[in-house]
Amino acid sequence: MSNLHSASIQPAVWRILDANFDRAREGLRIIEEWCRFALNHQAMANECKQMRQELGMWHTPEIRSARDTIRDVGTTLSHPREEQRTGIEQLLQANLCRVQEALRVLEEYGKLSSPAMSSGCKQMRYRVYALESNLLTYRRRQQLTSSRLYLVTTPMPDLLPRVEAALQGGLTLVQYRDKQSNDVDRLAIAQAMCQLCHNYGALFIVNDRVDLALAVDADGVHLGQQDVSISIARQILGSQKIVGKSTTNPLEMEQAIKEGADYIGVGPVYETPTKAGKAAAGLEYVQHAAKHATVPWFAIGGIDNTNMDDVLQAGAPGLAMVRAIMNADNPTHAVQFCLAMLNRVSQAGVRL
Repeated sequence: MSNLHSASIQPAVWRILDANFDRAREGLRIIEEWCRFALNHQAMANECKQMRQELGMWHTPEIRSARDTIRDVGTTLSHPREEQRTGIEQLLQANLCRVQEALRVLEEYGKLSSPAMSSGCKQMRYRVYALESNLLTYRRRQQLTSSRLYLVTTPMPDLLPRVEAALQGGLTLVQYRDKQSNDVDRLAIAQAMCQLCHNYGALFIVNDRVDLALAVDADGVHLGQQDVSISIARQILGSQKIVGKSTTNPLEMEQAIKEGADYIGVGPVYETPTKAGKAAAGLEYVQHAAKHATVPWFAIGGIDNTNMDDVLQAGAPGLAMVRAIMNADNPTHAVQFCLAMLNRVSQAGVRL
């Protein structure tokens, strides 16, 4: 560490290195704890641990000796966005960015003192980029797999309050569906609903509109049979996002899975005004999906409290609902009732 161009800048550079070693290691520890205790993902937790230990090797006593917390003018600096997190994804994203920024600082200032350390931090930054992609992708897909009740919205004056009430009942998956509003209104509603879902830790999916999903940073998009292909949606949204697809028969199901859908809708099980003029697929298709689907799937179409049990008995692992929740007197209670039914059937041993 003696090859600095001027001895006068050495203490300042070491203070910068010291602070950013701390930032990077602290950020990695926060991410590691989520990978370990929430996701139970050994490989990602171990990657965080390995990077922390590598940084610790470079964080030498001489660098630590330059620390001067008392005279550090930055200890009181803050920003309102740092004082709270709206959800786990924002928490993880903030700390991933923190690690990436710290590694970039270590890379640049390391060039003044240790090219080997600088090069190592550069390579580690790319490892963190890969970790970010894997972590956010895994978290979304894990939550998708565990979600068993899927709310598909319909336009109404009190849309957002009703969605929030449903989220308060334990809902973890919401799709914004609006065939009526203009794009300006759709964008504003989608932005607000996306934020609302993330505040409650729920996934937010946009129906049909890949451009809208991209604009509001939704967790994914749901495609119909006449929409753009799954491959095009992935090109636009990136590999981290969820892409689902509607299917109405075994052939469409097989094709959607072959194309790489993360999940599928199976229905309409019953005739519904949401899909006016479309014949019901019936419980036979639900039974077929229960035997042959290899991705998460949700039975959809005219499902409510009067026929929910029949759909579950036919083998549906999850239900997608519109009117049964959106038009309920109390969406919170409606969601809680549906989730209780799903849990009861699951515990009774029906294939889920």
